[in-house]
Amino acid sequence: MIIAVHQGPFDRLPEAMAAAAERGAELIVTAEMGTTGYNIGAKAVAELAEPADGPRAAELGALAAKHKIAVVYGYPERDGDAVYNSAQLLSAQGERLANYRKTHLFGDLDRDQFSPGDEPVVQADFNGLRAGLLICYDVEFPELVRAHALAGTELLLVPTALMRPYERVADLLIPVRAHESQLYIVYANRCDTEGELTYCGRSTVASPDEVVAKAGPGEELLFAELNPAVLAQARAETPYLADRRPSLYRSLTEGPRA
Repeated sequence: MIIAVHQGPFDRLPEAMAAAAERGAELIVTAEMGTTGYNIGAKAVAELAEPADGPRAAELGALAAKHKIAVVYGYPERDGDAVYNSAQLLSAQGERLANYRKTHLFGDLDRDQFSPGDEPVVQADFNGLRAGLLICYDVEFPELVRAHALAGTELLLVPTALMRPYERVADLLIPVRAHESQLYIVYANRCDTEGELTYCGRSTVASPDEVVAKAGPGEELLFAELNPAVLAQARAETPYLADRRPSLYRSLTEGPRA
């Protein structure tokens, strides 16, 4: 399976989708809050928020169907009075396969704009792989990535808005998460500036064994080829998931014993 990451302005996504499809990509992944911008102020975000089946979903679904390529994009989702930092996976036919609301909010910027989601593992079957969604800060929690692995996720799709000076997340943490939970991670970042935030690019696709593809700091259409057999081999050679002893880790959720 070939996948693409659009590390560039959201308004150039249509041409990126066309180029990715021409290269044989089955999926293109974009950044966190790509449809509106992330650091634009809580009032602006609230005004631009829309339901999961809103106009932007219809627009992107039509583009996906036109180019016959699935897409993951980040957007502000309105549900009643609540606004969520969400990511949606649309199929190559333009149909919604999964919608995820960011569960771990990053600092005041997130908390001032969004309500936290409460569903940690959101998945969909995608072209022979079990795909899951997280957003940015979520992937920095090993418990959440491991929950995906235990639920059968093989391809973890992570729109992000990683800013300087946190390049180490893309460079160091993402390959480690893919290795320890033995899945593919597609980490799709931005490379522009919003207010005081400068996004560092460095989008990363990692397997359990290696960094399959990595972008630089600037605009880029990144491609990676994924092989499901790599996951089976990694899990057989180093059976982290099978060798777990959950009874020893109860303090992670239950707290220390008296």
